[in-house]
Amino acid sequence: MSAYELRDIEHVTIVGCGTAYYAGLLASYYLEQLVDDLTIDVVVASEFRYRSFHMPKRSVALIVSQSGETADTLACLREIKRRGVRTLGIVNAVGSTIAREVDGGIYVHAGPEISVASTKAFTSQVAAMTMFGVTLAQAKGTGLQKTAEFVDELSQLPNEIKKVIRTHQDEIKTIAKKYARYDHALFLGRDTLFPVAMEGALKLKEISYIQAEGYATGELKHGPLALIDDRFFELLLISEGWLFEKSISGLQEVKARGGHVIVVTNSSKQIDADVVIRLKTKLDTLAPIVLNVIQQLFAYYVAVARGNDVDQPRNLAKSVTVE
Repeated sequence: MSAYELRDIEHVTIVGCGTAYYAGLLASYYLEQLVDDLTIDVVVASEFRYRSFHMPKRSVALIVSQSGETADTLACLREIKRRGVRTLGIVNAVGSTIAREVDGGIYVHAGPEISVASTKAFTSQVAAMTMFGVTLAQAKGTGLQKTAEFVDELSQLPNEIKKVIRTHQDEIKTIAKKYARYDHALFLGRDTLFPVAMEGALKLKEISYIQAEGYATGELKHGPLALIDDRFFELLLISEGWLFEKSISGLQEVKARGGHVIVVTNSSKQIDADVVIRLKTKLDTLAPIVLNVIQQLFAYYVAVARGNDVDQPRNLAKSVTVE
């Protein structure tokens, strides 16, 4: 898209399924920070395609799919194009159907996802959509200081991910063996860590078969607290920043009801939990992406400890080409 076309955009709809949907949710937080006066919707493709939806003028749709063949997402793409809305693909598989049918887009070039569960594609999709947000902000001439911060953190992201894998792999393997005996889990996070919590729960359920659900930490008192007992463990994502104390409040609510809490955090402050995984990262805004890598390693080692085939989870397919 030209700079003129980018300046014209006032509304973005992000369309995806599963991991692609959660990547879109996280990216939407970043787009809101980067671009002034931008309305963003993130929708589940399998539901959106059946709705009587309206997309206003000056809209663009980001169509997100690792395989580029996801049937529900492809159906949404075709309906959105039929309505005359511009479409951009965020796709990993070169030459795939979605990549061919969108008006333009970005190949994330994450390399082949060997396992069924999508991991590196999530990171790459968030990064690609964030780069789109940076480009959009630059075209509109808004939030330029924030844009510079995002560009700096994006440049550091690969090394930060390598560092967290190198530093924490053995620690997470040990913790995973302890928690592999559970059959239920809650993943909790606030702000940008909310979609990351949902993605973490998805990864755990996909390959370990532990029933796991992701929630916003602030939603605990609106229902999920009723679930907490000795059959559950809780993984709470806590970021250094203005919502730290509110996250600690959620932690205390869980512990008061006998929860077994793992905290994953980039904070050096005192935290009272059963297990605290602390990662040191130079990143601030993009730290949730690195915290998610911790979750991916955790899900992997839990699945291995339970004797599961991590690369071929039961009942799942790599490319969801049927409705």
